[in-house]
Amino acid sequence: MDSLTQIVLGAACGEIALGKKIGNRAILFGAIGGTIPDLDVFMGRFLYSNEIQAMAFHRGFMHSILFAVLGSFIFGYFVYTIYNTGKRKESTTPKDWIWLFFLSIFTHPILDCFTPYGTQLFAPFSDYRIAFNNISVVDPLYTLPFLICMIVVLFFKRTNSKRLKWTKAGIYISATYMLFTIGNKFYIDTVFRKSFKKAGISIDRFSAQPSILNTILWYAVAETKDKYHLTFYSLLDKSATADKIITIDKNHDLIDMRDENLKTLAWFSNNYYRISKQEKIGTYTYTDLRYPMLNPEDINTSVFNFTIFFENGAWDILPFDGNPPSKEDFALFVNRLKGI
Repeated sequence: MDSLTQIVLGAACGEIALGKKIGNRAILFGAIGGTIPDLDVFMGRFLYSNEIQAMAFHRGFMHSILFAVLGSFIFGYFVYTIYNTGKRKESTTPKDWIWLFFLSIFTHPILDCFTPYGTQLFAPFSDYRIAFNNISVVDPLYTLPFLICMIVVLFFKRTNSKRLKWTKAGIYISATYMLFTIGNKFYIDTVFRKSFKKAGISIDRFSAQPSILNTILWYAVAETKDKYHLTFYSLLDKSATADKIITIDKNHDLIDMRDENLKTLAWFSNNYYRISKQEKIGTYTYTDLRYPMLNPEDINTSVFNFTIFFENGAWDILPFDGNPPSKEDFALFVNRLKGI
């Protein structure tokens, strides 16, 4: 999920592991531990000159179980060595710090598995990306109550039992909301199956996920032989099915996708992608269809649109900088969320 959410979860892990011994410093170090896996965004750009490979590196090894185990020992012993000096000497043990970093690092990729992006939890032994698709990468209803609870913890002394109670409250509230989104996901998948069947579309497979910042408006992409079918459904819709379905061509034959970098890009999208030509010769728009459009009626407003090009003997993409919505697109998004 987003960085703030991972910081909050890491902070809670720090409090559970070492809060009684070192107070708010445990929250700080837990928050640091919770951000470590996402440093692969910077590591990818350092290790790879190709933007496709750098992007694919994110949520790879540094989001794996193996990294959580190795990282907990490395960072745990390192921080213990620095912390165990002066008046703080013997106030903590290496085991305390290893446990803190294991909890904060390991819970990061576990939480990411619930989002649509995909997490290589078993890297480097497998590049399979786990994505349960039940919660948006950014969801304030998950994060804000958890954040409030952790802020309250900061105002109690480390020996006060209310610290643990507030920490647990944050965990229980966020976990309850997560369970709600999982149940919601099962229901929504049923709605989309009925919707495609009602429309007479015999699909090979489909993927559904909530749109950004909420769990009310959901998006689905379904695949047939040569086409994709895109649709939205809001929990506030009066109809029991998604009635408006956009059908687009795959256009996979516009480029030879056997190239290694392009195969990586297709793998990244779980093979839900569309290619279209741009005005400049030799450049194309690559749309990752796993993610919804900002304007539910315009495929060109898809959240993940990349410009791909062939240069110096290799295919590459321009760095992704998002696709900010216009006021009109945002208004249409809000209306669709309302069931309009």
